[in-house]
Amino acid sequence: MSEALTTVSVRILDKEYQVSCRQDEVDALSAAARHVDGQMREIREAGKVFGLDRIAVMTALNLANELLQNHNAVTSRQNEADAIVRSLNDRITRALGEHKQLNL
Repeated sequence: MSEALTTVSVRILDKEYQVSCRQDEVDALSAAARHVDGQMREIREAGKVFGLDRIAVMTALNLANELLQNHNAVTSRQNEADAIVRSLNDRITRALGEHKQLNL
């Protein structure tokens, strides 16, 4: 059973948007809208990009790049953690094997 949707009003670059989401996602949606608004304002205030559509595209590209960098960092850390777990597992397996030999 899906949760009922609620409508949230968010403001990005002084324009109001009505967005539907689940009640438990309202805070996250509001935070995301504030983040996008801040990023778009930074790009607009830098004065190098003109037009709302271009500002939105540059913001989307910047956020996508940030997301991909974070994803790559998480993947790298996960691979490191996996290697450590495999190493520890091998050490435990060897130690248990040596322990069994001592008991024989």
